[in-house]
Amino acid sequence: MTNAIILSAGQGRRLSPLTDDRPKCLVEIGGRSMLEWQLRGLADNDVRDVAVVAGFGAEMVEKALDRIAPALGLRAQAIYNPFYSVADNIGSCWAAKDHFTEDTVLLNGDTLFEGAVLARLLATSVGGITVVCDAKEHYDGDDMKVRVSGDRLTAIGKTLEGDVDGESIGMIRFRGDGGARFVGALRAALADETALRRWYLSIIDELAKDGAVHVARLQGERWSEVDFLTDLPVAKATVRAFREGQAVTRTEAV
Repeated sequence: MTNAIILSAGQGRRLSPLTDDRPKCLVEIGGRSMLEWQLRGLADNDVRDVAVVAGFGAEMVEKALDRIAPALGLRAQAIYNPFYSVADNIGSCWAAKDHFTEDTVLLNGDTLFEGAVLARLLATSVGGITVVCDAKEHYDGDDMKVRVSGDRLTAIGKTLEGDVDGESIGMIRFRGDGGARFVGALRAALADETALRRWYLSIIDELAKDGAVHVARLQGERWSEVDFLTDLPVAKATVRAFREGQAVTRTEAV
């Protein structure tokens, strides 16, 4: 059975004042928190076991899970990352290392997605590690850009220059020994204390150099990332489209 890990330890200061008194994952979009939207997407695809890595406002996350998960038929638990304020999301992955099984979906806590996005990943992923990617006309400095050769990821990072083939949406599936290889690479990287400031996708980039990472390309399925206050109109339009079954563009506003 597929299980899920959601990385939700950050406060999300770039969304202040919405995150002054709550973690980023509990910011409401269209009447539901981002965490609830994600849990619903998982439940829609029969992913029932969920570990949520919490940090800032961890007690609030635990209470939200206690309220939401049973209603959706999920078995959910919070994992506390005590290093959330001094480490990047590589630390949250390490906190969840024991939850990488032979079939695990890893999610960024600020990625809103309709169930069809995860359904595509579950239906099309190949190999041990599969990164969900989407394409658009232009990319900015905050996009986690990718280069692809066929169905294989060759590079991933925010600082990729020149031509790129898309961006990671913040959803990865680990199958077979993929999770163990990722955790092993995390362990090796964290032997250097400076690695605490790295994104976990830098580990995926290293693994991709050996041809070990594949991609699943979206084909119009709806998703949105929420980093800044300016992202909120698009995010609200996206979740409205979840409900109405309509197409939405990445530049649509409420």
